[in-house]
Amino acid sequence: MPEPQPQSWRSACPVNIALEILGDRWTLLILRDVLLFQRSTFKDFQESPEKIASNILADRLKKLQQHGILESHRSESDARVIAYRPTTKGLDLLPVLIELILWTDRYEETGAPRRSIARLRRAPHEVIAEIKAAFADPTKVAKRSGK
Repeated sequence: MPEPQPQSWRSACPVNIALEILGDRWTLLILRDVLLFQRSTFKDFQESPEKIASNILADRLKKLQQHGILESHRSESDARVIAYRPTTKGLDLLPVLIELILWTDRYEETGAPRRSIARLRRAPHEVIAEIKAAFADPTKVAKRSGK
């Protein structure tokens, strides 16, 4: 994939730049699906309960690739299907997603399984290491996603 062009950010503030890259709900939900649920295809993302529109999904996937957060490749099981996986830059967002989950659980009622939340609170670094290890070995990701 070609190197992204230099960005023209609204400001040089790191929070602003992060929000310009990640700041809409669809982008974060795609990252959740990839990183936490091991979803990898356009169809997988469209089957999420939030029901992202196909044009928005295509735009966000393109943007995530342009920013070097996701990369695409042909599916090993069906060469007609494009699959997405996180880059190192994408995997480095795991702590951000976990903190969002824990923050939301602290202040809002969620349907998240209590055991999962307890494990994230108790051992977030262990969970992150397991997810990163699974992406380092694509056969583990395929098994977890049922593909």
